[in-house]
Amino acid sequence: MTQEELFKKLIAHSKEYGYIFLSSEIYDGLGAVYDYGQYGVELKNNIKRYWWDSMVKLHENIVGIDSAIFMHPRIWEASGHVGAFNDPLIDNKDSKKRYRADVLVEDHIAKIEEKIEKEVAKGRKKFGDAFDEAQFRATNPNVLCQVEKAETIRKHLAETLTDNNLDGLKQLILDCEIVCPISGTRNWTDVRQFNLMFSTQMGSVSTDASQIYLRPETAQGIFVNFLNVQKTGRMKVPFGITQIGKAFRNEIVARQFIFRMREFEQMEMQFFVRPGEEMKWYEYWKDARMRWHKSLGLGDDKYRFRNHDKLAHYANAAADIEFNFPFGFKEVEGIHSRTDFDLSNHQKFSGKRLQYFDPETSESYVPYVVETSIGVDRMVLLILSAAYAEEKVQKEGEGERVVLRIPSILAPVKLAVLPLVKKDGLPEKAHIIMNNLKFDFNCQYDEKDSIGKRYRRQDAIGTPFCITIDHQTLHDDMVTIRYRDNMRQERVAISSLPEIINEKVSMRSWLQQLGN
Repeated sequence: MTQEELFKKLIAHSKEYGYIFLSSEIYDGLGAVYDYGQYGVELKNNIKRYWWDSMVKLHENIVGIDSAIFMHPRIWEASGHVGAFNDPLIDNKDSKKRYRADVLVEDHIAKIEEKIEKEVAKGRKKFGDAFDEAQFRATNPNVLCQVEKAETIRKHLAETLTDNNLDGLKQLILDCEIVCPISGTRNWTDVRQFNLMFSTQMGSVSTDASQIYLRPETAQGIFVNFLNVQKTGRMKVPFGITQIGKAFRNEIVARQFIFRMREFEQMEMQFFVRPGEEMKWYEYWKDARMRWHKSLGLGDDKYRFRNHDKLAHYANAAADIEFNFPFGFKEVEGIHSRTDFDLSNHQKFSGKRLQYFDPETSESYVPYVVETSIGVDRMVLLILSAAYAEEKVQKEGEGERVVLRIPSILAPVKLAVLPLVKKDGLPEKAHIIMNNLKFDFNCQYDEKDSIGKRYRRQDAIGTPFCITIDHQTLHDDMVTIRYRDNMRQERVAISSLPEIINEKVSMRSWLQQLGN
């Protein structure tokens, strides 16, 4: 099965099992807008809770806020979004399709990297246990040639984006012989910039209305509340402010399911530091955020850092944490050293003093900022991509199963309670057990179909534990607990269920491991 086929199956599975639906589907949908179903919203909320608690509970100097979506329009002038929040777009004259020019080049680079990995795979197959991957990458002429080619293109792309050289960007597309995925031709228009912000009117009548914007990021709500939080919380630099909230971008080339959408949710933290100490904290947060991702146990080799070749206008350092999605390594979180750009500009545009008096140095200054910004929706897709598996079943009879191995702390349903049959007092006993557990865990009761089919349903939605009540349970208060990942079953006392399940899904235990 190719990665493209896998991704299509994942999208279909997400709909079939209540994770993600196309928004307004009965009206044929709305482009690049999605709704979260009954399991999707639980997964999303669990991701947000794990992130929030890892920030606020594990750090005494980090607090959270919830700022408004509507903000004064001058804020977006100060932040640079009105003048510089653009994407370079290009059209293919034959297919009439529009693309982000930089993404076309990045996808071309990704194809070159795929060739490199295929060469490495062939070397591994040829030399077996004697294969030295590092040496192979450093000496194989085909690999070296492809690496040099990718780096040359990447460097050229960074230069054109930094210089805002739209003609140079088009020429790079032509030089790379990049074709339209639809028409297969190179009949391209010129590249032009397109502002991504949604605008609307605020006011009771049109003549009095003023233009405002749907926020394209949540960070500015933190910056304009910097002094409010610092003073009321008696915060001392260094300290951080977190926020989870919706953001909106008029993505012309929204694609790859929920990876790039027009309405999405962000989890951001702005960490305020002394000028001159930003790089120390930048490295600290790069390490801390990577540890958070790897704590989910999805495979350390699926993550990598990518330093930015082109820095945003506000940054002096930036890196992405990328994850190996079915469509390749893509950004899931950004860590940026934003200097004092935001607070200084808001101070200038508002006319209000946004300085911090440092009692340790007896001086006032505008703090520098290190930002961590992660997309909630991309995290949902990351989890589903890593968790989805199709496999042959050696136990519970022959056949196959589709299973979502979602980390237990994030699983939408923690356990299913299943009476073996719908009679003989088993449903009544099952309801007693469920009523005792449902206040601590998200439980699901299911008595329809054979026990094997019910196991398969729970595997497909990612439930870590199934509790089966049989006739013997009525005599000894013992049940069978079945584990999703390896399908192992064991007989346990009903009284031990809270402890067994809590050990695997407790937020406390996961945070303790992360904090050590």
